[in-house]
Amino acid sequence: MKHLTLTILICTLFMSCKTEQQNGLVTKDSPYNVEITYNKLRTIIDTNPNLKILLELDHSKNAASVDLELNSTKIIMFGNPKLGTSLMQASPTASIDLPQKIIVYTTDNKTAKIAYNNPTYLKERHNIEGKDAILLKITDALDNITNKVIE
Repeated sequence: MKHLTLTILICTLFMSCKTEQQNGLVTKDSPYNVEITYNKLRTIIDTNPNLKILLELDHSKNAASVDLELNSTKIIMFGNPKLGTSLMQASPTASIDLPQKIIVYTTDNKTAKIAYNNPTYLKERHNIEGKDAILLKITDALDNITNKVIE
């Protein structure tokens, strides 16, 4: 039992070194560049039968189309209507933040990052009550998806 507790503590400390949470966002460092990170993310979402990709944007490509520069920045919007609909029923304003979105971007120091809205933030922002189990399921799913990407 001590070994299991120690293992969990070490894993928690390890993950906390790579994960930041502020302003309602969960942000993680990626050991890969944006292209590899995004392609891994897309594949994981696309092969999950519970999720559907709804939209993909390449903000840096859009910036280049008007002769502006932007560090590599891509966003993917996806969802699971079985979960998201329940949140929107509880609070219609939650639809402004749903479906889920994950952004992959490069910082000025060329570090690739992956970020998404923290479901706890959505709960607070939209006064969602009685949906803790769904929010926990979404939290776990987003954490698992993004951890698979950066492994």
